[in-house]
Amino acid sequence: MLIIPAIDIKDGQCVRLKQGDMQDATIYSENPGEMARHWLDQGARRLHVVDLNGAVAGKPRNEAAIRAIVQAVGDSLPVQLGGGIRDLDTIERYLDLGVGYVIIGTAAVKNPGFLQDACTAFSGHIIVGLDAKDGKVAVEGWSKMTRHDVIDLARKFQDYGVEAIIYTDIGRDGMLSGVNIDATVKLAQQLSVPVIASGGLTGISDIEALCKVEAEGISGVITGRAIYQGTIDFKKAQDVADKLGAA
Repeated sequence: MLIIPAIDIKDGQCVRLKQGDMQDATIYSENPGEMARHWLDQGARRLHVVDLNGAVAGKPRNEAAIRAIVQAVGDSLPVQLGGGIRDLDTIERYLDLGVGYVIIGTAAVKNPGFLQDACTAFSGHIIVGLDAKDGKVAVEGWSKMTRHDVIDLARKFQDYGVEAIIYTDIGRDGMLSGVNIDATVKLAQQLSVPVIASGGLTGISDIEALCKVEAEGISGVITGRAIYQGTIDFKKAQDVADKLGAA
């Protein structure tokens, strides 16, 4: 089970939002590259990076910060990146920059043909981010709910050849209210590709609960506010996950 630190970029700074609200941002660092190096030094095995301005604009907005992150960690740490990725040229540019995985969210839901093309052109590098509430998918920075069932969409995208699904319970993200284990397991059981949990990670008890269901197909969990506010010690969390995984 990978514990994956999140670096969310807004206006070139590392921030965390509450439930996706761009007006409710807490700044944790003004140096994204330095933050990436910190998590590398702490033993992270993957980074989750989001261009928040890009997600709103529908096109990259923090490329300099992303470049700094990739340069800071080099080949030591795979970076998965999302936010405003809407065309194949952008994917190619980011992969050439050294990003390991590109996350497609809103564009996957609104333009599945694009996702299919991306999976064909960049096999092994495409992850889909599905944000849901009560089993229904949200798009455009969570500002719009759709009628799409999250499991139905995930299965369709799996058939396209995505590498993994990131599942975020948007009712819990940034709220430190605990991961929605039941919904995450329910999704993972319907898929053969790995599911990465996201939203609400609060403490070691969440890590322990996720490790118990890891065999259902849950390969990792993304954490942001908890590791920045100190409700979780990252190093300890990964140690616990490693021990439980080996048991």
